[in-house]
Amino acid sequence: MAALEWDDLRYVLAVAEAGSLAGAARELRVNHSTVLRRIAAFEQQLGLRLFERLPTGYVLTAGGEELVAAARSIAGTVTELERRIAGQDLRLSGTLRVTATDTLMGSILPEILAEFGEAHPGIALEVAVSNLMFNLTKRDADVALRTADNPPVTLVGRRVGRIAFAIYAAPAYLARYDHADLAEHRWIGPDDTLAGTSVARWMQAKLPKSDIALRADSLLAMQQAAVAGLGLVALPCYLGDSLPALACVRRPLPEMETALWILTHEDLRAAARVRAFTDFAYGAFRKRRALLEGEAASSA
Repeated sequence: MAALEWDDLRYVLAVAEAGSLAGAARELRVNHSTVLRRIAAFEQQLGLRLFERLPTGYVLTAGGEELVAAARSIAGTVTELERRIAGQDLRLSGTLRVTATDTLMGSILPEILAEFGEAHPGIALEVAVSNLMFNLTKRDADVALRTADNPPVTLVGRRVGRIAFAIYAAPAYLARYDHADLAEHRWIGPDDTLAGTSVARWMQAKLPKSDIALRADSLLAMQQAAVAGLGLVALPCYLGDSLPALACVRRPLPEMETALWILTHEDLRAAARVRAFTDFAYGAFRKRRALLEGEAASSA
C-alpha cells in the first residue's frame, strides 16, 4: 500500500465532520466533485470502504472510524505546529482572517478595516461573519472580534470597553403605537439560537408575555425589521444609533450591557500581522467609544 498523504486524511476528516460531501466542500473550499473524487480514490488506494452512503448523508464504517480517530490526533498536531510557526512570523504581509459578528460588520467595522488596509497594504484581510465563537485553536480565524462578558479561557486578548444597549423603533411605528408601558408594545425579538444573549435574557426577564411580532437569528435582521416598523427592538447602541431611520425610545439599559473583546490564540499573539491588527483595531474602536457605550443615544 502506498504511503498515506495528509491531504487525503484532510478530506476524510472534513466529510466525517460535515456528514456530507457538500458540507466538506464548503469547509475545504473546493468543488463537491473534487471531494467525491478524492474520497473514492483514497478508498481504492486503501482497499477499504470508509463511508456508508446513506440517504441522510455519509456515515463512517468501522474501518473509517478507526482511521478518523488517528487522523484527528494528527490534525491536532499539525494545527498546533502551524499555529506556532505562524506565531513566529515577523512579516507585515500575507493573509489575516478575522471573525466578527454581523452587527459589527453591518455598522462600524468596515470603516475600521478600510483604515487598516490603508495603513498596512501588504496584509490581505479575510472576514468570516458569524455570531458563533470560532475555534481559534483550529485556526478557523486568526483574530476574533466578539461581544462577551467572559471570553473563552483558551483565548487571549484585550477588552476594548463597554457595549451599551437601548430600545429603538421606527418613527412611523411610534406614531401608530404611543404606549408608555413597554410591555404594551409589539416587539422584535431574538430566536432560540440567540437565547444566551443579553437581549434575550432581558426580554425573558422583563417582557415574558409581550407581543412578539417577529423573531430572528440575527440582531442585524432585527434592526432591519424595526426600520420596517414591525415593533420595538433592543439593539447595541453602535447598531441602533448608526441608522437615522431608528429613534431611541429608552436610554441605554445597564441590564443588557456587555463588553467588546479583541481575541486571538496565545500561539499567534506575537505574529506581526496579528499584533498589527489587534493594536490598530483596539485604537480604532476606542476612538468610537462614545458610540459603543451609548453616549449618543437619547430618548425619542
